[in-house]
Amino acid sequence: MTLSLQSPPSAAALSASIQKGRWKTVAVGFSVAPPPSVNFTLRRSIPRIHASASSSSSPSSPSLGAGENNELDAVSAFSEIVPDTVVFDDFERFPPTAATVSSALLLGICGLPDTIFRNAVDMALADSTCAGLDTTESKLSCFFDKAIVNVGGDLVKLVPGRVSTEVDARLAYDTNAIIRKVHDLLRLYNEIDVPHDRLLFKIPATWQGIEAAKLLESEGIQTHLTFVYSFAQAAAAAQAGASVIQIFVGRLRDWARNHSGDTEIETAVKSGEDPGLALVRRSYNYIHKYGYKSKLMAAAVRNKQDLFSLLGVDYVIAPLKVLQSLKDSPAVPDDEKYSFVRKLSPETATHYNFTNKELIKWDQLSLASAMGPASVELLSAGVEGYANQAKRVEELFGKIWPPPNV
Repeated sequence: MTLSLQSPPSAAALSASIQKGRWKTVAVGFSVAPPPSVNFTLRRSIPRIHASASSSSSPSSPSLGAGENNELDAVSAFSEIVPDTVVFDDFERFPPTAATVSSALLLGICGLPDTIFRNAVDMALADSTCAGLDTTESKLSCFFDKAIVNVGGDLVKLVPGRVSTEVDARLAYDTNAIIRKVHDLLRLYNEIDVPHDRLLFKIPATWQGIEAAKLLESEGIQTHLTFVYSFAQAAAAAQAGASVIQIFVGRLRDWARNHSGDTEIETAVKSGEDPGLALVRRSYNYIHKYGYKSKLMAAAVRNKQDLFSLLGVDYVIAPLKVLQSLKDSPAVPDDEKYSFVRKLSPETATHYNFTNKELIKWDQLSLASAMGPASVELLSAGVEGYANQAKRVEELFGKIWPPPNV
């Protein structure tokens, strides 16, 4: 089919195309108040999933209000609940608050030539500045950056919250390269008039990534540190001032089921705790007890029990099957199986005790010493996976460039 290279679609056009149910994407939520210029007109069959404005609920107080008719309503009073995979057919059921643009998303767009975002990729591949660069490597890198920013710009028109842009994971161990890449991406976003406060930059939580986040945050650039699998990473990220810190609950659980020898995980298991849930609790309490600005995101949540155990954490990324189960289940006060009470709060965080070893000023050496085999292996695997996806995008762009009509 012939693809026209026109200007990026408007918010109304995006909304209309989405209601045709033509695309799948991965979204994570970082909600902020939408600016006046954003029009988000999708009809919704349920209220938008959002965080409670209050954080003062006592963890022992009843949580069900008059308007909380189902479990989804009930849990949304405590944490911002975000759909893990957003299928456009499901926008009315689970409207996203924000989104992530990534190499995986670019691969998906290229595999569906009629998706509403394909035009954003074609516009990138038609960029004369990129095409005029001397080497194939520089061309493909330029096309990649233009594509991820063009898609991110379209998503900003679609969601009311922030869009997190994946920073090339091949740079994960080079602080200066990460910073240069973020500056390059931000310059491209400036060219399409995307406000800085609508953006996050998603960076692997290596020591170099944490250092880059610290410097970027000092410039007023919001960062999102991912692949956090240890308390040391979470504490170092908080000290760096990262805007969002993402912990993968289920992946730690999976590692613990099949491996041994990680002191942090074994300590949690011996005390009867799930290692992923325990890490979220410790990290949340650390952030709030000591007044760090970071928001904590629990990802890889596998079931309703995980979600109920983390009520009060800033963000929970939940699979659609879990959200549907919550929506279909009436909220019953004093439910014997699930308790609708806040498990995490700034108030209870003040009573949490940390050891002197946990309260150090984290540096590269102390971080490396504190990270156990689980966090080392899972961080490495995450970086490698993202890097391979970025490489695949560039290889694909090399095969399809130039696009039709160029």
